[in-house]
Amino acid sequence: MSDKELRARSDRQSIDQFINKVRTLPQQGNAQGRLIFALDATASREATWDQACHLQSELFLATKDLGGLAIQLCYYRGYGEFKATGFVTETEKLLNLMNGVSCLGGRTQISRVLAHAVKETRAEAIKAVVFIGDCCEEPVDELCHTAGELGMLRTPVFMFHEGADAHAQAVFQQVSQLSGGAYAPFDRNSPQMLKDLMAAVAVYASGGAKALRDFSSRSSPEVKRLTQQVR
Repeated sequence: MSDKELRARSDRQSIDQFINKVRTLPQQGNAQGRLIFALDATASREATWDQACHLQSELFLATKDLGGLAIQLCYYRGYGEFKATGFVTETEKLLNLMNGVSCLGGRTQISRVLAHAVKETRAEAIKAVVFIGDCCEEPVDELCHTAGELGMLRTPVFMFHEGADAHAQAVFQQVSQLSGGAYAPFDRNSPQMLKDLMAAVAVYASGGAKALRDFSSRSSPEVKRLTQQVR
C-alpha cells in the first residue's frame, strides 16, 4: 500500500473518530439554560467581589423573556478551597450565597473551575461559564487542554479579566478561544461595563447565539466586541 493510501486511511479514521465523539456529546436542548458563575475569591479580588454581588441580578433580569436561567456559583480562595453551590433560579438566593463568602488570600485554581465545568456539562449541559478573575498562577498547558475539552462539549467560557496583568490576559484569551467563548477586560471603576458583559452572557446562555446578536445590536461597544468572538 502506498504512503498516499496510508495517509488517506489514517485521515479517514481520524474523521470517523471525531464524528463519533461529537455524536456522543450532550445535547443542549433543555428549556432553561444552566450557567456556571465562577469567581476568584482570593484577597486581591475583595473589592470586585462586593461589586459582583451588586451586579449579579443582571444575570437573571436580562433573561426573563428568554426562559430564564439556573445559575451555579463557584469560587476558590485560601489554601486549596474550592466550592460549588447548587443551581438557583432567583437573584435573592444567589445574592445570599455570595454574601456568605469572604475573600481569603491564596493561589488561583482556574483549573478546578474548568474541570468542574466539564464534569457538570457531562451530567447535564451547561450553556456557558462566566469566570471573573485578575491573575493566573497555574500551568498554561493544563488550562488550555481542559478549555479545549469544553470546546468539544460546546460549553463556552467567558473570561472577564479585571486589571491589566499581561500574563493573565494571554492565558484568559487562550482559554476563551479554545472553549468557543470570549475574553473581555474590565476596570473595577467601570461597573456598567461588567454589568453589560454579564447580561450578554446570560442572554447567550438562555437564548443562544441569535439572542446574543440581537442583544448586542442595541448594547455597548464592549458587548459587540464580545459577540464577535463567540463562534
